[in-house]
Amino acid sequence: MKQTALGLSACAAALIAGTPALAQDAAPTRAEMQAELEELRGRVQTLEALVERLVGSQAAVAEQAEAANATAEAAQVAANEASEAVAAQPRITHGAATRVRTEDGWDFRPFGRLMVDAASVSDPGNLNDPGLGFSSTIRRVRLGAEGAIPGGFEYKIEVDFADNEVEVTDAILSYGAGDVEFTIGQHNTFQGLEELTSSRFISFMERAAFTDAFGFQRRVGVSVNYANGDFRWDGGVFTTNIDDLADDSVNAWSFDTRAVYSPELNGTQLHFGGSLHHRDLRDNPGARYRQRPAYGGTDTRFINTGALTVAEETSYGLEAAVIHGPFHAVAEGHWLNADIPGMANPTFFGGYVEAGYFLTGGDSRGYSGGRFNRTRPARTVDEGGIGAVQLNARYDRLDLSDAGIVGGEQDLYGLSLIWTPIDYARFILNYSHIAYDDAAIALPNGDTDYSVDVIGARAEFDF
Repeated sequence: MKQTALGLSACAAALIAGTPALAQDAAPTRAEMQAELEELRGRVQTLEALVERLVGSQAAVAEQAEAANATAEAAQVAANEASEAVAAQPRITHGAATRVRTEDGWDFRPFGRLMVDAASVSDPGNLNDPGLGFSSTIRRVRLGAEGAIPGGFEYKIEVDFADNEVEVTDAILSYGAGDVEFTIGQHNTFQGLEELTSSRFISFMERAAFTDAFGFQRRVGVSVNYANGDFRWDGGVFTTNIDDLADDSVNAWSFDTRAVYSPELNGTQLHFGGSLHHRDLRDNPGARYRQRPAYGGTDTRFINTGALTVAEETSYGLEAAVIHGPFHAVAEGHWLNADIPGMANPTFFGGYVEAGYFLTGGDSRGYSGGRFNRTRPARTVDEGGIGAVQLNARYDRLDLSDAGIVGGEQDLYGLSLIWTPIDYARFILNYSHIAYDDAAIALPNGDTDYSVDVIGARAEFDF
């Protein structure tokens, strides 16, 4: 309107300026005055027409602007509705396995693994044991799913189908609150670095001897985890394995805890940890400690305490590791004291030291969350490379003789060669030389000090 007023003023000024002055030296005649008046009326009419046209144009512009604003608002509303509709649909992503996530917090991801083993265990002296010689086995066939539930909960369930049996390995529900996470269900009892590292990422076909000999296994319980920066602590109270819950005579319980400090200094990953465990077997005392010769496909056990009336177990472990580029080294020790009523309480020991090196440039052993993790080759075979090739050496000792219990001692010297062509597949070659003292199985000549050689291979993939 201000521009309109200025325009009218300008027009009026032009009209006045263009109108002949009425006051002159000679008085105009009536006819001249009438002509000037008619001319002035004509100019006024022209000015009015111009004003009407200007006002009409402004109204049209205003109507067009209002219509454009309405159209833009409608388009934005439609876009928002379309965006919300798309967000409400399940999101499906494809990696090693398909993952489904919804806007309201549901998350579902299947996973699994297959491990096929073959090995030859030498006969130390005409034992004619069916567990010796060559054999092959499906070591693990596992399928499971994990994900999230609305409200901040997470779940995981995994089942193993090896040996034509169905065994629940993990079945947990967890809830996170900041740096703290609570877990209930069947899960690991924080035994140590080797045991907590997935079988997909260990350096040999089998874990260190003490992990099986001391009966490490998943159990049903409640635990809490605190993780902040380089520090991690886990602790929980557990009952027994899910397969034994239906047996009323098995009512054991345990307290298990582990702490880890894992700083990274100048590109070098360090790991320091320790664990403590106490288990009360209550109304069903009894345990035995034994181990296979570095191959899960045989039932022969050259080292074995036999059944003991153990009422309680107390054990603790120490662990340390370092990863620097292609090199890694790790060491663990674990001591288990068995409380046997009416007898001296033996303390058994197991431990190992290991070193490994990647022969392919740019590759390094994975690590996260206080355990070893997946190795991702710098150049996989589908990218024109050969994948990752790693050479490992290990010394592994297990001593099951103490306080009058003679379960035997073993010293294992092992080499492994691992080829990882892609992130989710590995091939392993193993050689182990195992020396036994006071073995549980005597040779036909009565000798209990001898050695066994094991050559094995594994093909595995996971998703």
